[in-house]
Amino acid sequence: MSGRPTLTPGLVVATYGRHCMVERADGSRLICHPRGKKSTAVVGDKVLWLPAATGQGEDGTIEKLQPRRNLFYRQDEIRTKSFAANLDQVLILIAAEPEFSETQLSRALIAAEAERISPLIVLNKQDLTEPFDRAWGWLTAYRDMGYRMLPLSLKDGGGTLEAVKAELAGKTTLVLGPSGAGKSTLTNHLVPGALAATREISQALNTGKHTTTSTTWYWVDKEANTALIDSPGFQEFGLHHIDARHLSGLMPDIKPFVERCKFYNCTHLHEPGCGVMAAVKNDGSVGSISDRRYKIYSDLFAELDASKF
Repeated sequence: MSGRPTLTPGLVVATYGRHCMVERADGSRLICHPRGKKSTAVVGDKVLWLPAATGQGEDGTIEKLQPRRNLFYRQDEIRTKSFAANLDQVLILIAAEPEFSETQLSRALIAAEAERISPLIVLNKQDLTEPFDRAWGWLTAYRDMGYRMLPLSLKDGGGTLEAVKAELAGKTTLVLGPSGAGKSTLTNHLVPGALAATREISQALNTGKHTTTSTTWYWVDKEANTALIDSPGFQEFGLHHIDARHLSGLMPDIKPFVERCKFYNCTHLHEPGCGVMAAVKNDGSVGSISDRRYKIYSDLFAELDASKF
């Protein structure tokens, strides 16, 4: 009587539709398919797999997902888009030009806060002096909130890129940002040949998709201690998975004033004795909430509250 087959541990390093690329402990990779019709595995997942039942080729089947530390994702009215799992941090890359959306930046930060994933904001195109200085000043409120922030010039490289590398060392980082911010360029600076490697994976999975449509894991160092996950660009970042009543606790500039509210279930929109509304100032003074950020909060609350009906 033969024993049960031994499950082999692996790491999901790319996903294309229902197919996954799984990395073995020795660094070799193979294509795996889910057991069943639907795949729930995402890049960064630790899985247990078996060789395919046909015994043909180097394919396998994913039998089990290991418990996740976290899952970074976005959700709108129609669908959920999962980026990656088991992250140490999210690097949110924005650029001085084209002008970035503060609302989309705030949404990404809120999603990271919800999963207790440390965010790092990187502002690219420091070589464009005037637009960069204007954008850097615009981000003062986020530095005051305690968010880590770095300047970057991918055109000049040098010290700014080294500072980013230092923040990545020994961690698993998802690179996130809108189209045009320079994510692919940053990835190729940090992992030479990354674009070619992605194309090889795409050809292996026979998807025929453009390389930027998929999320891919790269090792930055030979010792495989530092990982970078490149993700597709986005223009919208839905937060429909977040309860509107929890929103204030996920915004560091608003959270401290919640305890000053007269009512425990205050929405911070219209109630008398609201500590949050009392702290809103249009001059961005220390110890206050900027009217820009409060508008982001109120608009998001209305959007998320409406999505529950």
